[in-house]
Amino acid sequence: MTFPSPSTRPLTSSALAGGRGSATLELVLATPLLVMLLLLVVAFGRLATARADVDGAARAAARAASITRDPTSAARAARQTATATLGQRRVTCRHLAVAVDTRVFTAGGWVAVDIACTVDLADLALLRLPGARTIHTRFVEPLDTFRGISLGFVNSEGSSKPTHRGVTSTP
Repeated sequence: MTFPSPSTRPLTSSALAGGRGSATLELVLATPLLVMLLLLVVAFGRLATARADVDGAARAAARAASITRDPTSAARAARQTATATLGQRRVTCRHLAVAVDTRVFTAGGWVAVDIACTVDLADLALLRLPGARTIHTRFVEPLDTFRGISLGFVNSEGSSKPTHRGVTSTP
């Protein structure tokens, strides 16, 4: 009498009962972990986007400061531009600090804008992460080399008053 080998033996319902439903159980247990991992990736992506938006706000603020005529209006323009740019890009800062460096605010000099924005991690993704992250960025914009130098042409008011070289201009 020959017995069939274990690999060729027909499967009975009692042999299948031990493994039935295990794939469903694994899927039920793994799904929340995969969803949390996906939300964490989204949160890190949103944090990178917020960092890029703060960099863009610093760049725009430095540019706005560089086209003004004096350090006081440069600081005011930089703060207004940084706030407006972050608002347009929908970045909410728990604390926003804008520092404007105008030590070399002369022709051929530069103006620098430092921005520190504290972002709540709970605002970044559907995963309510506790805490906050402060994003620091700095952008330096050169000032025009010929800033404030008149070349003897008609002055900006268009009058016939003498220019800095003593030449009168006519409108």
